[in-house]
Amino acid sequence: MFFRGLGTSTPPARYTKEECLTAFQHSEWFARLDARAHFVARTVLQRDNGMQTRRLAVDSLDEVFQIDPNTLASRFLAHAPALATTAGQRALAQSGLTARDIDAVVVSTCTGYLCPGLSGYVVDGLGLRADVQAFDLVGQGCAAALPNLQLSRALLSGPTCAHVLSICVEVSSAAMYLDNDPGVLISACLFGDGAGAAVLSREPNAAGRRMEWIDSTSLINPAERKALMFEQRDGMLRNILTRAVPTLAADYAHRVLKTVLGRSSLGTADVRVWAMHAGGRDVLHAIERELGLGPQDLRYSAAMLHEYGNLSSAFVYFVLEAALADHAPDGWWWLSSFGAGFSCHGALLEVSP
Repeated sequence: MFFRGLGTSTPPARYTKEECLTAFQHSEWFARLDARAHFVARTVLQRDNGMQTRRLAVDSLDEVFQIDPNTLASRFLAHAPALATTAGQRALAQSGLTARDIDAVVVSTCTGYLCPGLSGYVVDGLGLRADVQAFDLVGQGCAAALPNLQLSRALLSGPTCAHVLSICVEVSSAAMYLDNDPGVLISACLFGDGAGAAVLSREPNAAGRRMEWIDSTSLINPAERKALMFEQRDGMLRNILTRAVPTLAADYAHRVLKTVLGRSSLGTADVRVWAMHAGGRDVLHAIERELGLGPQDLRYSAAMLHEYGNLSSAFVYFVLEAALADHAPDGWWWLSSFGAGFSCHGALLEVSP
C-alpha cells in the first residue's frame, strides 16, 4: 500500500490557551465549578503543557460554554462533514487522482454520531461514485487512524479496490463536557477540531516522494479500558482521562514498536522519522523516555500539538504532512497512535525519493 496524497483541514477560528482561560473565567461555568477546578484549568492553560493554540468550530469562545445535547449534536453535523470533505479534497488534489477513481472510503470519528454516517456526506461532498464502498468506524478514539489505514490496506489487497480514501475527523468542541473532575477539565483544555485524509493505492504516485506501508501491528487491552474513554452522561459525551495514560501509552508504544521492527530485523536507531500521536506533553515525554528518544526525534508531533492541540484521531495525518513539508529524510518512518481500548497501533513505512 502506498500513500499517494495527504490532506488536512481545520476550522478557521484559532484560539490561544490564554484566550480560552479568559473565556472560561468570564463564563457562567466558572461559578458552577469549585476552587480545585479553577486551579486545574489555570495550571493547564497558564503553564507549558505543550499546546499553545487550537482550532475550534465556533465563531467565539462564548459558544464553547453552550453545553447541551442539541447544541453539540448540531455543531457536529455542521462541521464534521465539511472538515472531512475538505481534507479529502486536498488529499485527492495531491494524489493525481480524481474523485471518480476512488473505490472505497473509510471514515473514522468518535466525537459525534450520524446516521446515515459521515461516509455518505463525504461521498456527496466529493462526488465519489455511487458504487463506492463506504465504511464508518466509530468508538476507537485517538487511536483510530491506524485501524482506518489497516482496513484500507485490507481493501487494497482484494480484487475490487485500487484506490482508497482514508479520513479521520474530530469535532472535539462538539463533545464538550465540564465538571469538577480534573481529567474532564484537562481534556477540555487540550483538544482541538480537525480532519486528516490520505489517498492510498496499490501503486505509488509518479510525482513526489514514495511512501510505502510495510508492516503494522496492534495491541489492545480491555482491562485498561477505563483509563481513557468516553462515557455517556446527560445525553452527552464525557471524556475520561486518567493519570495512567502517559505510562500506558509509552509502554504499549514500545511493545508495538519492538514487534514490528523485530519482524524486519530493524532497531530503534534505524528509524529516521517518528510520526507519533502526541496525546499531550506528558505523553510525549513518557514516550521519549521509554523508547530512548530525544525531543528532536518527536519534533513533528510536538510542533503539531503546540499549534493545534490534541486533534484525536486526525492528529497523525498532520504529523505526516509536517514531516513531508519539512523534507524529512528518506528511510524508515514509524507511524503510531494510541487511545481508547486501551489500544495502541504502529506501522513501519519506507520513504524514498
